[in-house]
Amino acid sequence: MMAWTFRISSDRKLTSNLATRLAVVHENIDQAANACGRTKSDIELIVVTKNHGYELALELLELGESQFGENRDQEAAAKAANVLEHLPEDLVAPTWHFVGQLQSNKVKSMLTYSQVLHSLDRTSLLQELIKQLAKTPERKLSAFVELNLTTDPNRGGIAPSDLIQFAHLVLESPQIELLGVMGVVGLGIEPEVDFERILHASMALQEISPAAKFISAGMSGDYEKAIGFGATHLRIGTAITGNR
Repeated sequence: MMAWTFRISSDRKLTSNLATRLAVVHENIDQAANACGRTKSDIELIVVTKNHGYELALELLELGESQFGENRDQEAAAKAANVLEHLPEDLVAPTWHFVGQLQSNKVKSMLTYSQVLHSLDRTSLLQELIKQLAKTPERKLSAFVELNLTTDPNRGGIAPSDLIQFAHLVLESPQIELLGVMGVVGLGIEPEVDFERILHASMALQEISPAAKFISAGMSGDYEKAIGFGATHLRIGTAITGNR
């Protein structure tokens, strides 16, 4: 497909390829939701903008997207600042989701731009979040508990068997809103297997916190299947943004 550009009312240019890929993903989400008796409005699309410049985020804002995901603090902090600096007056600043493993020494920085954390994966990180949030009493953070769906204890995430115990600790913090669980399908595993495990973990979590009903699951290669297992937040990168 040949790349071309078009102008909108403000004379800012957008690439048609980006718009086309985005439209395809939205259509796929709609069809997958309908197929399992859900509606597209139940699902939040988070466009993962990692490895792309801030200009891409501005183009996505022009196309109506407002939820962006990043997985490295250094890149994300600079990008969020650049978006604000170059944000046209007729656009609203996006919501930034931190979706990668977060080092404890990056918490302070992350809290300056991100409103949602998808990778709350250990007690030490929770403690640092509580410490930094306490410095700004009015600040709130929404968070998903990341699940470790592997047998490797060194991999980031909370074992499903430890989820409830860890969730109680999260719920004790008045400045953290527990949204639900997040999971990444393992390599060499049928996506349905891990998506079902994530769904079961979500159901268990809701028994102690009914409001924590959201599921962050599904990426470029498997988001349609994730929808069938209750995913409410899709983290989609290259299917929309293309390769860097």
